[in-house]
Amino acid sequence: MNGPLAAEAAALDRADVLAAKRAEFVLDEDTVYLDGNSLGALPRDVPARLADVVAREWGELRIRSWGESGWWTAPERVGDRIAPLVGAGPDRIVVGDSTSVNVFKAVVAAVRIARQDDPGRDEVLVDEATFPTDGYIAESAARLTGTRLRAVPAAVLPSALGPRTAVALVNHVDYRTGELQDLPTLTALAHDAGARIVWDLCHSVGALPVGLDAHGVDFAVGCTYKYLNGGPGAPAFLYVHGDLQPRFDSPLPGWHSHADPFAMSSGYVPAEGAVRGRVGTPDILSMLALEAALTVWDDVDLAAVRRKSLALGDFFLRCVSTYVRAGRVSSVTPTERERRGSQISLRCAGPGTGAGTGEGVEAGELSAAEVMDALISRGIIGDFRHPDVLRFGFTPLYTSFLDAERAARALGEVVG
Repeated sequence: MNGPLAAEAAALDRADVLAAKRAEFVLDEDTVYLDGNSLGALPRDVPARLADVVAREWGELRIRSWGESGWWTAPERVGDRIAPLVGAGPDRIVVGDSTSVNVFKAVVAAVRIARQDDPGRDEVLVDEATFPTDGYIAESAARLTGTRLRAVPAAVLPSALGPRTAVALVNHVDYRTGELQDLPTLTALAHDAGARIVWDLCHSVGALPVGLDAHGVDFAVGCTYKYLNGGPGAPAFLYVHGDLQPRFDSPLPGWHSHADPFAMSSGYVPAEGAVRGRVGTPDILSMLALEAALTVWDDVDLAAVRRKSLALGDFFLRCVSTYVRAGRVSSVTPTERERRGSQISLRCAGPGTGAGTGEGVEAGELSAAEVMDALISRGIIGDFRHPDVLRFGFTPLYTSFLDAERAARALGEVVG
C-alpha cells in the first residue's frame, strides 16, 4: 500500500465509526468484496446458530420446535427485527416466500383496494427499466385483475400518475445504475392521484433509511440476502401499512394466514394484520439463519450507515478518476448524493458494446465483461450487467475505504 489515496483511505478507516463491524463477518482479507448488493457476506454468528437449529431443534426436538423453539411465530418475529431498518412499527412486516411472490401479493392486493375505492382505475404503472421479474410479475398481476400494464421511464412516473392509475410499482434503487428514487415525494404524488404504491426495497434495505410508516407507504417488499446478509435464498419480506391491513386481500391465501389454521376449515377466514401475507410452511432453516444474521444490526445507527455509504461512493469515484485513463469508464450512477443508493455503476467502453464515451477506446481493448473477469482474478469481486456495466456495491458494515482504493487502483491497471 502506498500513495496519497491509500494513505487517505487508511485515515478514513481509522476514523470510521462502523469499522469494528467488519470483524463480525467472515471475510478474506486478500479479497475486496464489492458484491454485497447481490449477496451479503456471512455474519460470524450464523453458522453456530444454524448448527444448533439443525442438531438440536430439528434433530432432537423435531416437531416440538414449532412451539417450543418458536418456529411458528418466526415470520412475524423476524419481520419485527427488520421493521426498524425500514422505518416500520411492529406488526407491519411478515417474512417468507421470495421477493417475486411478495411483489405479486402486494400488487394484486393494492389493485383490489384501489378498484374498491374507484372501479375506473384500470392501470398498473411500472418503471420500464425495472428489475425484470418485477415487470413479469406486474404484467401477470395486471392480467389477473383485469387491468393493463403501462411501463414508463422512471423520470416520467410522477407525471404518468392519473385518474386511471390503480398502482405504481417502483424500485427504490435501480439495480443497474444505483439511482435512488424519491420515495417520500413519489408516494405522496401517488396518493394525491388516488393511487396506491408498492415499493421494491431490495437494493435499499440495510443501506439507507427508508421511512415506510412516516411516508405513508402502502405496500413494500424486499429481499434479505443483499445488505441484510441473510444468506443465499433467504426469505423476503412484505410490509403492509397498518391502515390497509383489514383490507389486505392476498391473492395467495394459505393455511398459515388463516384466522384459525389448525381448524383445517374448508372455508378461508383471513387472520388479522400482516399475518395475512403468510401462505404455507416457511423455510425454517433460512428463516432462522436470517434471524441470526440480523443481530449485527442491534447497535447500528442507520444514519451512520448512510453517511459511510455516500462517503465510500464519493471516495471510490475520486480514486477512479485518478487511477483510470480518461474516457475508459464513466459513471452511470448519479453523482448527486440524494439520488444515489449504495453502489457505483461504471459504463466501460469497449469493443462491440456500442456504449460508453468511446474516447480513447482502441481495438483489442477489453470489453466490460472481460474487465470484470480480470478484476475478479485479482481478488476484486464486483459484478457485470449486460452490455457494458461494471457494478461495485458498498456495504457499509464491512466495506472499508482501503477496499474502495484497492478496487479503483486494480481497475486502472486492468484497463491500461
